[in-house]
Amino acid sequence: MLRSLLRPFRPAWKPLTFSNNVPLVAPHQKIEEETIPDYLASRYYPVRVGEVIHDRYQVVGKLGYGATSTVWLARDLIERRHVALKLFIHAASMGMQLDDELTMYNRIAEAAKRGHPGRIAVRQLLDCFDVKGPDGQQHRCLVHPPLWDSVLALLHRNPVRRLPPEVLAVILKYLFQGLDFLHTECHVAHTDIKADNIMFGIGPADAAFTAFEQEEVQTPSPRKEVDGRFIYLTRELPMPQDLANPVLCDFGSAVQLYDGREHRKDIQPDVYRAPEVIIEAPWTQSVDIWNVGCMVWHIFQGEHLFSGRDPEHGAYRSRTHLAEMVALLGPPPPSLLARGNRSGEFFSSAGEFCAPIPIPAMRSLEDRETTLAGEEDREAFLRLMRRMLQWEPQKRSSARELVEDEWICKHLGG
Repeated sequence: MLRSLLRPFRPAWKPLTFSNNVPLVAPHQKIEEETIPDYLASRYYPVRVGEVIHDRYQVVGKLGYGATSTVWLARDLIERRHVALKLFIHAASMGMQLDDELTMYNRIAEAAKRGHPGRIAVRQLLDCFDVKGPDGQQHRCLVHPPLWDSVLALLHRNPVRRLPPEVLAVILKYLFQGLDFLHTECHVAHTDIKADNIMFGIGPADAAFTAFEQEEVQTPSPRKEVDGRFIYLTRELPMPQDLANPVLCDFGSAVQLYDGREHRKDIQPDVYRAPEVIIEAPWTQSVDIWNVGCMVWHIFQGEHLFSGRDPEHGAYRSRTHLAEMVALLGPPPPSLLARGNRSGEFFSSAGEFCAPIPIPAMRSLEDRETTLAGEEDREAFLRLMRRMLQWEPQKRSSARELVEDEWICKHLGG
């Protein structure tokens, strides 16, 4: 109580001074967000290193970018801590999505008060506001605790492009705890779980933040100027000394469950789509479990379980994805097909696959598993996979059940 009473009287941080002697990138050279298809500079808020946003957050450097936002490390001058600012583009199509994402974070914050252990494995929102750009356009800014690398980045650091069992077990423990929190306390399905949406936490006073600041002050990040706007190169956050647990991020595609609506819309990354999503049957939180199963195979076995790459079109097609599922799992149960709006496009009334492409040669999970040497460990891992990869959503294990899976516990030393 005393600490909370004294907090307002702590002196605020003073803004840092950053050099104007910045290395310049040639105007004709496309960098960072400029390389994204359909890039329009006017959609992005023109962040400048050193500026103070919302009278509170001083931008220190760029952490990343994407088609809809840029992410920056900043100093919260009032709370004397480091934060991540996610500044979204201005686009008419973003309006409802941004409001929905904020709604999800508010649901998460409210549910977190009930103390579920999985709340620490879900990214929290510290602040949210809109910033006016030079053209008068509003840009939504989300403020989060900063995180380190994603699981995808960690995967790329490994020359064999596979995660060790012990690392995967830690990731899965926290991921399933986080999903149990989302599913049971928040009544939310994430729907977009992938290796770059799972990041590692950092202790709030980690030396990586001050090292990042010092590097930016002493050797400013290169930038280019186009029509009065700066585009900076990303600076990598150093390896933290106080690395914390994995955290599930990005709730832009999350869906509220049990709200009286029947969910059938197309969701999930293509290669991770659950069968009920493809045939447009009603889906619930178990789509996340299927999603995790496909992702686990990818980051642990070094290949996707399903590609969906159609031999005729040379691109992803639902029919090819379903054919690959049949080759791995056998034919789908009639009870699932009966609920799908699109089942008749791919399966006959007798449940036989009838799309005009061949089913690939049957290959079981045992045939495809190439990482584990010990037979007992291998069988335990395959049992874990089968708990997630079931045609029928209700036959998949819940996130809470999977936290205690034997393979995960074994590699955690439990």
